[in-house]
Amino acid sequence: MTGEIDLGPMLATLTVTRRPGAYVFIAIPADHDQPSARGVEAMLVEAEGVTVVATVEAAEANGWSHDGRWAWLSLDVHSSLEAVGLTAAFATALAGDDLPCNVLAGYHHDHLLVPIDRADDAIACLDRLRERHSRLPAPETGGDETRDPPDQ
Repeated sequence: MTGEIDLGPMLATLTVTRRPGAYVFIAIPADHDQPSARGVEAMLVEAEGVTVVATVEAAEANGWSHDGRWAWLSLDVHSSLEAVGLTAAFATALAGDDLPCNVLAGYHHDHLLVPIDRADDAIACLDRLRERHSRLPAPETGGDETRDPPDQ
């Protein structure tokens, strides 16, 4: 399995990229065909139906009803699927700032959907999380000190 597994370096180097545009969640009942339209960015099949994340433009072009617009943030760290604690760390930080977040985990990156009007707040929150964990040992210590532990 590739990707970083050590939580300390993941948090210390955490950066975020915001995808352009606005995204929506759509619920398609189980007895309907799965969508394959351009602009469908993610799908998750559940017993109740298919959850689709699509661009606003794709939703409107296909007549899909939706509510809420979301910003798509991608964590630039390439975390291993076996890494422990990254989701808990960023979810705890975002919750501390009263920021809703829906997570999609890809092979290479984690993707966060946050309310579009709170995207800048979410990015600032994640930047603060990185700053708290990016303190490196002082050069005169010989490197024996470790990074601060993740927030509990």
